[in-house]
Amino acid sequence: QEGVGLDAINDAFLLESSVYRLLKKYCGARPYYLHLLELFLQTAYQTELGQMLDLITAPVSQVDLNRFSEQRYKAIVKYKTAFYSFYLPVAAAMYMAGIDSKEEHDNAKAILLEMGEFFQIQDDYLDCFGDPELTGKVGTDIQDNKCSWLVVESLRRVTPEQRQILEENYGCKEPEKVAKVKELYEALGMRAAFQEYEESSYQRLQELIRKHATRLPGEIFLGLARKIYKRQK
Repeated sequence: QEGVGLDAINDAFLLESSVYRLLKKYCGARPYYLHLLELFLQTAYQTELGQMLDLITAPVSQVDLNRFSEQRYKAIVKYKTAFYSFYLPVAAAMYMAGIDSKEEHDNAKAILLEMGEFFQIQDDYLDCFGDPELTGKVGTDIQDNKCSWLVVESLRRVTPEQRQILEENYGCKEPEKVAKVKELYEALGMRAAFQEYEESSYQRLQELIRKHATRLPGEIFLGLARKIYKRQK
């Protein structure tokens, strides 16, 4: 932004430092303070790793579909989204409630990281097929050359000719090229593929909750899962 420039980098450091100052101010005298501090430090590190992996996987104006593997996609989602969006808030509440055993946190993490992946895949789908009136934004994953669930799954289904269409049009700003990618998604049945994924993933989440939420209140996790299931924004 004009008038800010590289000062924004220092602003970001100030914002991050403020997190730890606030933790010290409001939780410094609490028995769970060190657990919270370690949780926030670790989550910041994991999120930065995920952001870096996202950026180097899809550099601007350097489209390389070979980078878009399922393994890489899952790593991006896990580190960039799932830890801070789902595990962090629940883990923080657990520590504040005096639940600090490694076993219980590992159980919660198994559920919440899966939930975070479920949420991000929904987000990728809505970026392309969602109603902007409901989502509040116009999706740009195609134009931005993002390693999204739709392109990763499409690459598993395409013929050589269809892959060529992706090669020529993915990561481009021109509306007609974006339209060609969306037409290809439709031809590959990506709407139905997502609906199938959403159902199977929701069932898998319920199984994980039954398996791992033995000491923790299962309704907490079920409530989160229900909140994001079939969401439209």
